Amino acid sequence: MNRRDLFRLPSMTLGAAALSRLMAEDQSPGALPHFPPTAKRVIYMFQHGAPSQLDLFDYKPGLAARRGEDLPDSIRQGQRLTGMTAFQARFPVAPSLFQFARQGQSGHWMSELLPYTAKIADDICVIRSMRTEAINHDPAVTFFQTGFQLAGRPSIGSWVSYGLGSENKDLPAFIVMVSQGVGNTQALADRQWSSGFMPTRHQGVKFRSGADPVLYLSNPEGYEDAARRRFLDDLGQLNRMRSEAGDPDPDIGARIGQYEMAYRMQHSVPELTDLSHEPESTFELYGPDSRIPGTYAANCILARRMAERGVRFVQLFHRGWDAHNNLPREIRGQCLQTDQPSAALVIDLKRRGLLKDTLVVWGGEFGRTVYSQGVLTDTNYGRDHHPRCFSLWMAGGGIKPGLVFGETDDFGYNIVRDPVEVHDLHATMLHCLGIEHTRLTYKYQGRHYRLTDVRGNLVPALLA
Repeated sequence: MNRRDLFRLPSMTLGAAALSRLMAEDQSPGALPHFPPTAKRVIYMFQHGAPSQLDLFDYKPGLAARRGEDLPDSIRQGQRLTGMTAFQARFPVAPSLFQFARQGQSGHWMSELLPYTAKIADDICVIRSMRTEAINHDPAVTFFQTGFQLAGRPSIGSWVSYGLGSENKDLPAFIVMVSQGVGNTQALADRQWSSGFMPTRHQGVKFRSGADPVLYLSNPEGYEDAARRRFLDDLGQLNRMRSEAGDPDPDIGARIGQYEMAYRMQHSVPELTDLSHEPESTFELYGPDSRIPGTYAANCILARRMAERGVRFVQLFHRGWDAHNNLPREIRGQCLQTDQPSAALVIDLKRRGLLKDTLVVWGGEFGRTVYSQGVLTDTNYGRDHHPRCFSLWMAGGGIKPGLVFGETDDFGYNIVRDPVEVHDLHATMLHCLGIEHTRLTYKYQGRHYRLTDVRGNLVPALLA
């Protein structure tokens, strides 16, 4: 006996009717935006695996004199370590091997690994005082994606889709693309862009490289477009007949909506992903990898094209930043893949007048330790996970350009000024979209859930 048949039993008529109504409820976020937004859309460049802030943005010149010394206990303060370094006999300080210089009129300190990001120094806001609660990859990514370390809640893109919907009826509101780096890689589960307990229309749609960007989108060979249209029309009619008979099923309605979106995407996606009409200057701007489908650079071009077409939330995941060993070699390779296209995306959006209402975010799930994981040599070191402080940058969409926000101690181990929690970042991102984060809720199992859970504060200093 299925659930619908059980509810039809006479002895359960009243309870079943009430429960059925609750289950069928298609919640509305209310009137949104709550106030005039500064951003209409988001492009989130998630650097999966956690880049080392000490080798990219958080310059600590004093570490050179302390090279090889044990990190003082007064700095560690008994903080939790991962199982990969907790039992090391020593915690030798590892200053960055890379040179730093001030960039732009704003004077951002940036590593030599980021020559292209240096060119947009005056367009970005660098937060040096990010902090998270999670110390391992999966819960840390889940925390950034959903505001909670355990799986099952809607991702940030789903919250934005639920709150603001899509600007383009022919494309999903939330699109995800994943690229592979050259460094040590961690698992990345598709549930990181799940809609959780929200309707599935809000989940992220993963685009792949190749002739079929979205799985199962194309018609089978020999099945014509007109036949697909007739099939969907007939299926919709059957669903309406059931609804008119007093037996609506929200799951069927959601599935029909997905079918209709898929049908429209059969026409919109090929046009979106066809880069053959992009001028040569585009590929020169984004770098040589931009001609190769599935690379981070090619995905950055697609992200700009999605922004042009009204996709509300675009998220790029680039894997390979987990440098426990051989960090100098691995981070060079990662930056070669990401530095030019990341900067190019900001430049391209600005040239097209899109940066002013597109919020761009670049960062990973936590930072890396100042001490070396394993043996420290003259040319090599590794860095373990470090949740207590790390760097992230934002641009456009109402964010103050040229700003350096927050400060860490001389070891880059603890925050000494202006900490920014993950929930604070989420609250600020939603604010740019015109959403008061405490008012964007979704009721599930009797509780009103938020992306920012029961915490989160807007960081006004980040706003232009």
